[in-house]
Amino acid sequence: MPDNNAATLLIVDDTVENLTVLNTLLSPYYLVRAAKSGEAALRIASTEPLPELILLDVMMPGMDGYQVFERLHADPTTRDIPVIFVTALGSAEAELQGLDLGAVDYISKPFMPTIVLARIRTQLELKRARDRLANQNAWLEAEVARRMAEIELIQEVSIRALAHLAETRDQETGNHLLRTQGYVRELAQCLKTHPRFTDMLNDRYIRLLARSAPLHDIGKVGIPDAILQKPGPLTPDEWKIMQTHAKLGSDAIEMAERDAVGAVDFFTLAKEITHWHHEKWDGTGYPDGLAAEAIPVSARIMAVADVFDALITRRVYKRPMTCDEARSVIAAGRGRHFDPGMTDAFLAHFRTFRAIAERYRDPSTELTP
Repeated sequence: MPDNNAATLLIVDDTVENLTVLNTLLSPYYLVRAAKSGEAALRIASTEPLPELILLDVMMPGMDGYQVFERLHADPTTRDIPVIFVTALGSAEAELQGLDLGAVDYISKPFMPTIVLARIRTQLELKRARDRLANQNAWLEAEVARRMAEIELIQEVSIRALAHLAETRDQETGNHLLRTQGYVRELAQCLKTHPRFTDMLNDRYIRLLARSAPLHDIGKVGIPDAILQKPGPLTPDEWKIMQTHAKLGSDAIEMAERDAVGAVDFFTLAKEITHWHHEKWDGTGYPDGLAAEAIPVSARIMAVADVFDALITRRVYKRPMTCDEARSVIAAGRGRHFDPGMTDAFLAHFRTFRAIAERYRDPSTELTP
């Protein structure tokens, strides 16, 4: 009797005598299941316990062995079960046809018991080796996915921690990071099909862009409290100092990039956003006075998001605008402050941006239309 770890075989032949011969030969070593037709073979092959190997007669009435094999191969449940064709046909053409279909071996009748046992043992060993390799590859893929997710989570938390460090200097910003990140992601998604941006705004770019967005004002950690938290208008000299936060932020990210062991993709977008999100389409922004297409796409998207949120957020030096007032300001900035295409996308999907503002509104803020 075979032991509990014995492989399960399926033998298929329309002749009872042949099934008896094979069963007598194999049953001392394997768990043997038998089928007298192609239809029965397909039914048995897809039910537990699934066979690890099938010995399939070629010449059968109705559905022949080649047709059975094609059906087995088309079924996800049975496609990976190795098949040895068994036939009385002795031509090289018949053998080649079976091997071309994908059979692992070919045994001719009448059987030579030692040859049959040796070939079955070889194919079972090969299958189990393939299964072990597949399981190992699946484990490795799962482990890589787990570690990548862990790394991404660490990145997200680290980015958020750095951004909150900047927020501690300006405590009235509240959920500004969550809102602007949401606006950036949504605006980029809206622009995916725009002819000017479709080549750049793929899913990976948008994911990195949204991940980088919370760092846009990290340079504020280098601005003195007297300027950053001043309740009234800034003097021209104070304004010049305030403007340096853009370069301070990008310089800090560039230093972190140099310290990294390998390339970190989101650093590129983080530097662009931090350095240039205060540039304007007409060239009157800061710190470099870039205009139009010279401003990176990432910074142009961030500009719309940052200004909209600043307009609807309360500050010590101003009241919050209503959403409709802020919408009018964004519309008025089309082609001057903001990229025209991005402005149009923002206005066309304004309800979505307002919903993001409401979802992450500061506890003390009540948004009005």
